[in-house]
Amino acid sequence: MTKFNKKKLPSRHTSLGPEKAGQRAFYYAMNLTEKDIKKPFVGVVTTWNEAAPCNIALMRQSQSVKKGVKLNGGTPREFCTIAVTDGIAMGHEGMKSSLISRDVIADSTELTVRGHCYDALVGVAACDKTLPGLMMAMLRLNVPSVFMYGGSILPGRFNGKDVTVADVFECVGKHAIGKMSSAALKKLESKACPSAGACGGQFTANTMACVSEAIGLALPYSAGTPAPYKQRDRYALSSGKAVMNLLEKNIRPRDIVTRKALENAATIVAATGGSTNAGLHLPAIANEIGIKFDLMDVAKIFKKTPYLADLKPGGKYVAKDMWKAGGVPMLLKTLLDGGYIHGDCMTVTGKTMRENLRNVKFNSKQKVMRKHNNPLSPDGGVVGLKGNLAPEGAIVKIAGLKKLQFTGRAKCFDTEEAAYKAVQKRKYRDGDIIIIRYEGPKGGPGMREMLQTTGAIYGQGKGDKVALITDGRFSGATRGFCIGHVGPEASIGGPIALLKNGDIIDLDAKKGIIHVRLSKKELMRRRKKWKPRKMNFGSGTLWKYAQTVGPAYLGAATHPGGKKEVRVYADI
Repeated sequence: MTKFNKKKLPSRHTSLGPEKAGQRAFYYAMNLTEKDIKKPFVGVVTTWNEAAPCNIALMRQSQSVKKGVKLNGGTPREFCTIAVTDGIAMGHEGMKSSLISRDVIADSTELTVRGHCYDALVGVAACDKTLPGLMMAMLRLNVPSVFMYGGSILPGRFNGKDVTVADVFECVGKHAIGKMSSAALKKLESKACPSAGACGGQFTANTMACVSEAIGLALPYSAGTPAPYKQRDRYALSSGKAVMNLLEKNIRPRDIVTRKALENAATIVAATGGSTNAGLHLPAIANEIGIKFDLMDVAKIFKKTPYLADLKPGGKYVAKDMWKAGGVPMLLKTLLDGGYIHGDCMTVTGKTMRENLRNVKFNSKQKVMRKHNNPLSPDGGVVGLKGNLAPEGAIVKIAGLKKLQFTGRAKCFDTEEAAYKAVQKRKYRDGDIIIIRYEGPKGGPGMREMLQTTGAIYGQGKGDKVALITDGRFSGATRGFCIGHVGPEASIGGPIALLKNGDIIDLDAKKGIIHVRLSKKELMRRRKKWKPRKMNFGSGTLWKYAQTVGPAYLGAATHPGGKKEVRVYADI
């Protein structure tokens, strides 16, 4: 059995010496033995809850993580943190809670580990914000850590085709215009989500799951296996063992997540046509360790990365298909062969990325992923934009888009509800650019996703006839010419707040341009007349979030991060 010097670990503060008798008494109350208390304490955190299928398989997997920790000389201490599930929060005021939950997850995990002086951490997450939330906590605490994705949902079957929850949101739009019957919609909604697991397309959860392997915080192949499969439990067991190996070797998250690792993470997002939310979460992860890696830094990586994985919503396949085809390591291997990722980055295996991928071979018989020299398109499935309408930048997912330029007339709404109501009643025209503002991190507050609105537009057959711009964000399931994260946001007087109906806007995802045809003089004139809107919340968590949250292009962080850090928890 591996030996550890507990006198050098954080848990010495709660378990060693006669003065800690009171703390040990609590551990004895939980049936720990003296031998257990002398071992390192390993936090095993999951985002288990009964809010949605994403999270319901996590408690099962955490038991296997705990076995792995015990087998390699540690004492696991299981705890849960929250999860807000976007699919249920979508389309109403509840979505304001979603992004905020990412930071609450990181904060609550930090507080639990600090309060009980845990020596290492394994995190198991599944729904969109839970993945970056736990990764942020790992970097903030910097104790040896392993991340594990809880797995994706199995695809539903409807009319002989694989479907996901995104199809349901789009068919709501079809139903609204009489292109789908109530009976058919009911049948679809009952078939779309047949198991536990996170949404099956390359939406935010699967995007960030791919990131977990590419950034080095998760074991190879652990991101792929669907949630219901027992194979997930083997990865959980291995994750528990791996964290003890990291603890023995003192390999910490900040040894793993460097600027190069962040670039690897951005690369896999682009190569898979992943969620635009990665442009929010990667800067937030970087903030935890004091690395500047903002939205436009992410966009630079996107611009030079080939689009290789043909995944929904822009493509044909779901996460299960990618797993069967060869998984994340096979995609990383071809990216490495093409010189698109850094092979010298350390990972939670205790080996470098290149060493992990040494024996991985590309399966040319599968159709889900392409080799680096035979891409679906030469540049990434996600693009950064900049211009006088978004001086701090904006982001658009182009995977599956046929048209990369759009010029149209602004049609302005100050809330998502107002925009959705207009879309439902078809109060827009071909060529319109729907503007949804005052939905940014501070102005929302909470930077809501707009899947209900974009799904309705697509369901009405107008996905290529109109565009949408918001200072909020989009679900990874969104498709169409939909631009989010526009900054500065409307609530602080960004240019998006100054738009009027009929203003002509030029969008070019090839050149990375978002421009409104207004002179500097006219924009200044409008700014002088602009008045801030009164915030919708005067107390509670949403009010508190609005007081501290930073701009979207820096990840909507709620604290100064590594640059202002005085002492790292792991060194207490």
